[in-house]
Amino acid sequence: MDPINDIRPFEGIRVLDITHVLAAPFATYQLAVFGADVIKIENPHEPEQTRIDGSDPQLSADNIGTHFIIQNGGKRSLTLDLKTEQGREILRKLVPGADILVENFRPGALKALGLGYEDLRKLNPRLIYASMSAFGQDGPRGGQTGYDQVIQAVSGLMMVNGTADMVPMKVGTPAVDYSTGAMGAFALAAALFQRERTGLGQYIDLSMLDTALMLMGAHLTNYSRSGKEPKAGGNRHEFSTCGLYDTADGKLQIAAINLRQQARLWKALGHPELVKANNGERRKGAEEERAILLPMLMTRTAAEWEDWFQDHHIPAARIWTLPETLAHGQLESRDILHHYEDEPGIPGKITAPKAAFKLDHGGARIDRPPPRLGEHNEELLAELGYSAEEIANLRATGAI
Repeated sequence: MDPINDIRPFEGIRVLDITHVLAAPFATYQLAVFGADVIKIENPHEPEQTRIDGSDPQLSADNIGTHFIIQNGGKRSLTLDLKTEQGREILRKLVPGADILVENFRPGALKALGLGYEDLRKLNPRLIYASMSAFGQDGPRGGQTGYDQVIQAVSGLMMVNGTADMVPMKVGTPAVDYSTGAMGAFALAAALFQRERTGLGQYIDLSMLDTALMLMGAHLTNYSRSGKEPKAGGNRHEFSTCGLYDTADGKLQIAAINLRQQARLWKALGHPELVKANNGERRKGAEEERAILLPMLMTRTAAEWEDWFQDHHIPAARIWTLPETLAHGQLESRDILHHYEDEPGIPGKITAPKAAFKLDHGGARIDRPPPRLGEHNEELLAELGYSAEEIANLRATGAI
């Protein structure tokens, strides 16, 4: 293996990860899989709550729950009680050697402990300090807290999901959490890139609500122009060539969205007379087209139609379950998954995603399993110059 080509983008970058639950830990996880040295800092008396969450009761009982495993591979663990002066002093000693600090506590919580950005930048002017919260650090709701489902409610997302008779409806996966984590990783990468030009650190204020409005961008911009409040449309689209349809044995999602694709669909189905020249004509003719399309789709199975449409370069898919998707060879060919097997503290097998993109070289990799609570205390404190006796005293006082 070429050692140069194996260098990952964030190697040599140290991250102090004072985060919990999903969005912020996912942001730091994305840096970890691309080579960053991420030190996850947890309260020894109140560890990260996802350690006891997930589908495997034994792993949860062992403080390494499946919800923790998802976004904590590749990190090191250090326990610090930041409510103690000893714990805060250790964090301050870590700051000069760090590139990034990420936290997602209630706005102002770390500042009240003397650990805000203005406090820590004095120790390291190159420090990039990111605060990730529900509503941001300022504004009328800046001090409030919230999780994914709360932000889905506040952002309007739940009002455009579902159907007219089943609204509001929460998205089935924590989409705001993961989107905020991805946006957080991008913000950190942008700040690192800017630091290369200016030599200066940066404060990042990232809000889950702001991220949710990025997801709502199409609805937001359309509403700002038309004044028409967006409504839940379910699986029905304004164009007949997009939407969920019944087949001989199940559902089929068709997405012939643009004019070229809708023309290709109708010609392939033997109805060139239904090809429209513009989207206005498509909207007017949607019901007539559906009346023709519905019985045609009942003549084959969903899998047969999926193959047929794809063979004609028309986006379409039957409805797959997660087990079916995971069993398909496509994901393995993409190398986006990491398979843990009989790791320390994690018996048996478990799979977690790494990153949603591939690099030609220096791609995502997990070098170590998710850490046990305080697993690297001695290692990290020794790096700071603490003796074995001092570490024992810190443990005895509850600071670590």
